[in-house]
Amino acid sequence: MTSIVFMGTPQFSVPILEALVANDYQILAVVTQPDRKVGRKQVLQQTPVKEAAVRLELPVFQPEKLSGSPELADVIALQPDLIVTAAYGQFLPTKLLEAAKIAAINVHGSLLPKYRGGAPIQYAVLNGDSEIGITIMHMAKKMDAGDMIEQASIPIEATDDTGSLFDKLSYVGRDLLLKTLPGIIAQTAPRTPQDEVQVTFAYNITKEQEQLDINQPAEQLLNQIRALRPQPGAWLAVNGQRTKIWQATVAETTTDQAAGVVVALNKKDFELAAGNGTVLKITEIQPAGKAKMPVQSYLNGVGKQLAVGQQVVVQDAE
Repeated sequence: MTSIVFMGTPQFSVPILEALVANDYQILAVVTQPDRKVGRKQVLQQTPVKEAAVRLELPVFQPEKLSGSPELADVIALQPDLIVTAAYGQFLPTKLLEAAKIAAINVHGSLLPKYRGGAPIQYAVLNGDSEIGITIMHMAKKMDAGDMIEQASIPIEATDDTGSLFDKLSYVGRDLLLKTLPGIIAQTAPRTPQDEVQVTFAYNITKEQEQLDINQPAEQLLNQIRALRPQPGAWLAVNGQRTKIWQATVAETTTDQAAGVVVALNKKDFELAAGNGTVLKITEIQPAGKAKMPVQSYLNGVGKQLAVGQQVVVQDAE
């Protein structure tokens, strides 16, 4: 039986771990991020992978920082055949990669060499890509730079956001890993070096990227809203108040109004002038300090002062 140390953190990683167990791979240990306090009440929450590992009765390690930790020495001492990572969220020290008897493998959420880094799915949506995929790859010292084993892709639908694509790719990654593992174990799987000329990066989303620039075309704004959904959410400063925009579409109409001006107020949406004469139709919104709500509720409450022709977004306002 092939022994594996599995490393992952979010829900994306859970079906992959479950499939390894179901297919009789020996999971020696699961390494995941520490429990974190979340929400206003600061409730301590386990990672989805820890919850799955506990349910599957697997040993769990949760170092705050893997490099130099006692847990690192413990994992190396397990002498696994394979290390399999899927959205773990920390760099792996070289000596850990070298501890795998056969290989250290990563399930990466992009079609490498495009989008190395921690936010490949977000960037695919942000950039308006038509497809996305999974790369099964050997791990290397440099981030996401190892040789590729196999890839699988799916289309990005207009209705997709980062959340839906995480869910879809989780199962694509699960199936592709199960398909490639026998060849990896037999050391007959292909190894394709990445073309360094084609490399792009998808670094973690910054706080600055959460703010929508109303001077951008509506289509780009919509891509940003979808890329940052379900978290952390994209926002505009509406009348100086940080307001998250959760659901929107690109209106079919155009306008000669300045970006940030209310173009239309309807029962279930309001339309905001964006860049290049385009119009963003907003249908779900979250004012500062409130729960997300349909625009109808917003216009009956916090947003009842909005009027057609009013400049409600001035870029760089907070």
